[in-house]
Amino acid sequence: METLTGTKRENIKPGISVAIVLKKDQRSGTLTYGIVKDILTKAPVHTHGIKVRLESGEIGRVKIIQ
Repeated sequence: METLTGTKRENIKPGISVAIVLKKDQRSGTLTYGIVKDILTKAPVHTHGIKVRLESGEIGRVKIIQ
């Protein structure tokens, strides 16, 4: 099974488990794990990752879909 990256909106649905990079962690690349609550990016594709809000309220770009 291929590991899906978070660059395509069609691969991301509310309720799935993902790893995101928060704005403050962009330099270090530190990943934050959680469940998608809302998809914030409107475009079908984004090169840096689709922006989402996790159930915890944190907002960042999806790097890994688990």
